[in-house]
Amino acid sequence: MSESQLGVSNDIALEMYEMMLLARKLDERMWLLNRAGKIPFVISCQGQEAAQVGAALALNRTSDYIAPYYRDLGVVLSFGMSARDVMLSAFAKSEDPNSGGRQMPGHFGQKKNRILTGSSPVTTQLPHAVGIALAAKMDKESLVSFVTLGEGSSNQGDFHEGLNFAGVHKLPVITMVENNKYAISVPYDRQVASETISERASSYGMPGITVDGNDPVAVYHAIAEARDRAVNGEGPTLVEAITYRLTAHSSDDDDRAYREKNEVEEAKKRDSIITFATTLKEAGVLRDEKEQEIMARIDEIVNEATDYAENASYAKPEDALRYVYEEE
Repeated sequence: MSESQLGVSNDIALEMYEMMLLARKLDERMWLLNRAGKIPFVISCQGQEAAQVGAALALNRTSDYIAPYYRDLGVVLSFGMSARDVMLSAFAKSEDPNSGGRQMPGHFGQKKNRILTGSSPVTTQLPHAVGIALAAKMDKESLVSFVTLGEGSSNQGDFHEGLNFAGVHKLPVITMVENNKYAISVPYDRQVASETISERASSYGMPGITVDGNDPVAVYHAIAEARDRAVNGEGPTLVEAITYRLTAHSSDDDDRAYREKNEVEEAKKRDSIITFATTLKEAGVLRDEKEQEIMARIDEIVNEATDYAENASYAKPEDALRYVYEEE
């Protein structure tokens, strides 16, 4: 199938699928480890991989900066964080590149891959991404910063302040809201009065786009267009990817208290891992042999990462303050 028919090249489509599947398989493994009592906490990306990977692959992964939120496993994997890095964080080992085993999983940060360090208060990453975009504009660098958050975070003050500043100064920043319908237990209609998050963009002097977050190709093109605008000096864009969280908010949450089982089951029928694989198979891009090859490769990666991290060393007590204060 040609690029014009599928929407992207066959190579990009297969990379999307493989990265989405890697994120899913890592996530599933971490849930098993948590339930076995081997790791303390999981905050899941399941159901949101298409939006995350589609967006990340539309960026320049050698120059752009990302400020992901805690659920963005697909984004950080696409930007160069390895499965081993993720598992080292899950097991809280000293080699964890995010925090040296100090912080709970989902607090991503890796300097070599231009992943800005996140913190526990939600939405604080948005002003940081805007700051990177301001620096890029001042230094006349041809790069963008990309920041993600959930729709619940769009109700925080940092969202308004960051987007307002970005709009006033026409900064090269792309904000993607992964609207998964729930802010922990609060449904969308109890969080937001407007029909969409993207319509808020006009208040900040930027375009707002709502896209199907279960379609990685649609997200890819929305982010690619936003990036073109940004590097051409046309300013920021707000993208809303409509998606769904297939798991509980975290491994410490019981979602049965606030949503019906049949709602989740219906959402699983639109699971992007399944629907995108079907699209690729119908296009003749993902044949049985190729699918088996990808599956085997990912199984090996996940197994190796798990074994390595489980057997790695914990941080030494005397290193508790390492990286916290400047060392002479």
